[in-house]
Amino acid sequence: MADRSRKTLVPQAEPVMDRFKYEIANELGLLEKIRSQGWGEMTTREAGLVGGHMVRRLIQVAEESLAEE
Repeated sequence: MADRSRKTLVPQAEPVMDRFKYEIANELGLLEKIRSQGWGEMTTREAGLVGGHMVRRLIQVAEESLAEE
């Protein structure tokens, strides 16, 4: 498994982003696999799906926030 050497700019965001990651995995039907096998056993495609959906959702929220201003 790769060393997790990235630094979080806002440490309080780490648990929120982890919950968000699990929420997206659940929506994609991957949560049971993650619970039984762990994140390390996900395929590259599955991990990309989770990450891609997270980015799309974050962009959507940012756009909505900007539109309100």
